[in-house]
Amino acid sequence: QQSNVTSNGAITVAIIALEAFPGMWINAFLVCVLCIDWLKKKTLNSNEKILLLLGCSRFCYLCTVWINVFLSNIFPYVFQVHPIFQLLNGSYTFFNCFNLWVSACLCGFYCIKIATFRNRFFIYLKVKIDRMVPWLLLGLVIFSLIFGIFVYNTIDKAVCKDLNSTCQGSLWKPTIRKEEHFFPIFFLTTFLHTTSFTAVIFSAVLLLFSLWRHERKMQTKSMKDLSMEAHIRAMKSILSFFIMYSINFMVLILTVIYSWKCQNQMIFLAYLIQHVYPGVHSLILIFSNPKLEKTPLRILSCVKSKLCIR
Repeated sequence: QQSNVTSNGAITVAIIALEAFPGMWINAFLVCVLCIDWLKKKTLNSNEKILLLLGCSRFCYLCTVWINVFLSNIFPYVFQVHPIFQLLNGSYTFFNCFNLWVSACLCGFYCIKIATFRNRFFIYLKVKIDRMVPWLLLGLVIFSLIFGIFVYNTIDKAVCKDLNSTCQGSLWKPTIRKEEHFFPIFFLTTFLHTTSFTAVIFSAVLLLFSLWRHERKMQTKSMKDLSMEAHIRAMKSILSFFIMYSINFMVLILTVIYSWKCQNQMIFLAYLIQHVYPGVHSLILIFSNPKLEKTPLRILSCVKSKLCIR
């Protein structure tokens, strides 16, 4: 029976690795390209700042996911050492929360920059958005860090209360009652996911309405302009992002529900879908950005030319 458990754990680690490693490479590539461009230009625009932090958060998130899965299936006794279990869960919460909110921030940034509305508040945001982005990202870092620390402290208190030992030794044997201790975490996690998803929906609807109105105006004048092309390009990016974010949101909510009910098989299926999202969406962002798209195409052309020479 122990050998079956070990083999199942190895299979789980292999499956998660096949999902996490490509996503890590894609986001590492995104970060490297932006950092090289930053060194060359000595500056980054607001869109690139958001993409840089998004790539960093997703790379760290996938690393944390893989480490967590690897240790829990191959070396489960490591979690009995304080405070490894708490640190991994706190880190996972921080990177996951930051990843979701920066994704929503990117969607909102596209909406404010490209959509055309005559509302005074919207015009004010359009003018000030470049100055607001660094402070907004800093606020998201602080907010995600506070939530990660909250999860760390909640788990630490739960483990201390439900220990069969005195909490003074280095080995832990937690038998945590989720109903009593983890309800605030489940509630806040669901609230944060719902809020970020609402921001994405709001941005996508506004940009879609702006595109529709702008297209009607151009049809009456029988002309096309660059802003129309920018609208369409951004709308394609946001629609693909909206579809993926919707799937990810449903999976996240299902994960919270099944975690509460302790249905491990359904949680594993939800994780399989959830861990594909950071890599696939980053890949879409790379190929929807003309500047970022040139680098992988240049690399592919170099590889093809070397293969043809051989």
